[in-house]
Parts: sequence; C-alpha cells; structure tokens
Amino acid sequence: MDHPFTILGIAGSLRKQSYNRAALHAAQQLVPEGVKIETFELDGIPGFNQDHEANPPEKVVLLKSRIRAADAILLVTPEYNYSIPGVLKNAIDWASRPYGDSAWNGKAVAVMGASPGATGTARAQYHLRQVFVFLNMHAVNQPEVMIGNAAQRFDAQGNLTNEKTKDLIRKLLESLVEWAARLKRA
Repeated sequence: MDHPFTILGIAGSLRKQSYNRAALHAAQQLVPEGVKIETFELDGIPGFNQDHEANPPEKVVLLKSRIRAADAILLVTPEYNYSIPGVLKNAIDWASRPYGDSAWNGKAVAVMGASPGATGTARAQYHLRQVFVFLNMHAVNQPEVMIGNAAQRFDAQGNLTNEKTKDLIRKLLESLVEWAARLKRA
C-alpha cells in the first residue's frame, strides 16, 4: 500500500464515557497491521434541514470530506428505542445530501455496537443495514459484533477486557479491510 489503509470510525453516542466510544477505542487498538482508524465526532452537527443542504454547515462539509477520504467506514452504535440513535441518523442524512452527492456511495462499511442489555444493539444494527441499501454502502455481513452485557466486558476505565469480544472485533476489522480491497478491485 502507498498509504496506510484508513477506516473512519464514528461512534453513534455523544456521551463521553459510552460503551460504544470505548468499543471504538478498542477497535483502534485491534486493527490489522498497516491499518489505522481515525475518528469523527458527531457533536455540533445541527439537525438536518433540507433548506441548507446546498450550503451545509462546516462540520457537515468536514464529515463528508473525511468519509470520502477513508478507505472504509466503521459505525459503532448504541441502540435507542429499538433503533438507530438520532445523532447518528442525522449525520448519515447530512452526508447523503443533496441527492446525488452522497459521501457514503460505494463505501465498504462495518457496524458493531455495545449495550448494557443482552441483545447488544442488534435492532439498531439491522436498521443501519437497511439504510445502507439506499446509501449504496457495502456492509460486512460477518462476524456480527453485538457486545451485550457491556458492563461485564469493559472495566471502569472503559477498557475492553473480554478476549472473545476482542477477537470478534479483530475479525470484523480484517473482514472490512478484505471487503474494501475486493470492492476496490472490482
């Protein structure tokens, strides 16, 4: 590779001590050799307003630029009310607009999430996969990384301590890199 393979990681939670931010941090430490995960913070993105899509806020311009520059995307999402958190859906909407100028188009993407509950964000992840269809994003199907009972998998400082979960994240990232390379060759 001429440059390091870059994954843009986005946590779908604004809470600084969220399990999903901790999972994204863990992913940064578990990347394959020659790969790096850069992150983008969603705080400060206003609610999507179609009246402003032709002249979006600077934070949205930066988001779209970072998406386009990345080789692949990693979304790490909590689950709110059985679905995608509003802040993440809002960012997805902004970066897909105006119609015909979606930064997401053709991108390889992986999704994972952590939750205090047993299902580990399964519903939010499945809803994201539905959104990927319209965005023409190419999702890694397996492994699915749904970190249930997160309080038992992270320590008090937010470090991932569960080896099985670390292994799943490693495999997900390897699959994402392989998938993105395959799509680039196609």
